Amino acid sequence: MQSQKQDVREPDNTQGSAATTVRNAQPISAGHSVPAGRRNAVQHKPFIRRALNRILHLLCRFLPGATTLRPFLHRVRGMQIGKNVWIGEDAYLENEFPEQVEIHDGAVVGLRTIVIAHTRGTGRIIIGKDVYIGAGAVIVTVANRTLVIGEGSVIMASSLVTGNVAPFTLYGSDASKPLARITKPFVASTNYEDFMMSLRPLPR
Repeated sequence: MQSQKQDVREPDNTQGSAATTVRNAQPISAGHSVPAGRRNAVQHKPFIRRALNRILHLLCRFLPGATTLRPFLHRVRGMQIGKNVWIGEDAYLENEFPEQVEIHDGAVVGLRTIVIAHTRGTGRIIIGKDVYIGAGAVIVTVANRTLVIGEGSVIMASSLVTGNVAPFTLYGSDASKPLARITKPFVASTNYEDFMMSLRPLPR
């Protein structure tokens, strides 16, 4: 059992401090933990299971019940979800391999958040206790890597997360700002090249 936890939770990314708070913790549901040696096996699911998973995932995205029905249906899909988790509308949480995602107690997943735990093979994503993920954030990992968002962290809306986030960290990009003055509106009759040529520097 100990070796299984090490396989699942030891991240390959940088910022290892993010994993410190969860590396030695018990999985939310040990029955759903998938050791590294079995990650290829989960890719060969029966067609009926995959189809049911897709149907449940679609229901999770649009049915009401941010703290009740949605977390429940995601658990049925195989996702490991703790207590008092809030999942916003249209959150896209790992369609194909839900068992590769953990969401710990008290976490908030904003509406239209995207969580993808597979790119050229399955990885793993762990969202720590009391994490807040703003609307429209995108969290992605790749094959054989574990991405950990540490306890108490806040991910700003529309942020892209591809590596570990240390505990109690505000993570995101600067707010959007004006970039250029437009002299030709980008309407249906305007092609991209003409639009780009119409841009002018903003006054200093």
